[in-house]
Amino acid sequence: MRHRGGREEPEVSAQATADSGKSYTAEQLEAVKKIKSCKDYYQILGVEKTASEEDLKKAYRKLALKFHPDKNHAPGATEAFKAIGNAYAVLSNAEKRRQYDQYGEERTHPSRHRHHHEFEADISPEDLFNMFFGGGFPTSNVHVYRNGRMHFAHHNRQERREQQRDGGLALFVQLMPILILIIVSALSQMMVTQPPYSLSYRPSAGHIHKRHTSSLKVPFYVGERFNEEYSGNMLKTVERSVEEDYISNLRNNCWKEKQQKEGLLYRARYFGDSELYQRAQRMGTPSCSRLSEIQVILDG
Repeated sequence: MRHRGGREEPEVSAQATADSGKSYTAEQLEAVKKIKSCKDYYQILGVEKTASEEDLKKAYRKLALKFHPDKNHAPGATEAFKAIGNAYAVLSNAEKRRQYDQYGEERTHPSRHRHHHEFEADISPEDLFNMFFGGGFPTSNVHVYRNGRMHFAHHNRQERREQQRDGGLALFVQLMPILILIIVSALSQMMVTQPPYSLSYRPSAGHIHKRHTSSLKVPFYVGERFNEEYSGNMLKTVERSVEEDYISNLRNNCWKEKQQKEGLLYRARYFGDSELYQRAQRMGTPSCSRLSEIQVILDG
């Protein structure tokens, strides 16, 4: 069944036509309404409060593909997609999940005049989607969503104009502490001694001479007077710091590579795309391979 217009649901059909001109099924509209009626993040993802990290990933993958605005054109699909992304971003973060389990939505907005942001997502829903599935959908329909509250609003041009006019001063007041923090942070950075090395070539910092650590042979770059200023135990300390930074970067990149490969495989199976599946199978994880090599050296 498609909604293209009718006397029974004039508001719905008008919005669908105005937004994209594309049709949607009754099942898609009902699914959006179900997400919007959820009272907490666990309900949104359809998982128990004891759900493991893997349970959260599986639930997110399934729902993100189902509700992406370029696949689901029902009214409210964009808001549902944002809510799904935010729910996963919060519950997959151990500290945010602990706070959410303890305080629930009450901590997010205890009153109408106070706004708390403990449960904000640290990543936009589209960036989260691309991290899982390696892109594949246009990004024009989805805007950055940073607000942790489950907020489903029907925005039209008039409302946006009113919000821009009335919310300008409030936004400035809200941003003042952030601006002050940025200024203080910048001043602090100017007073802090910069590290004597970079993991990449950085002429702006004077790190133009390439070296390698003695143990893991990790390449890094230093300044003109490095050899004069660092030797003996001080040199060992610097090299140890270089290797720790290098391994930390490898771990982060390895996680991203695995997520992207796993996401592409899931997406290929979901859409029955054999070509995408083969491409995902061939996708390498070089950071993971390098991390394994380093682990062998350290264990040896």
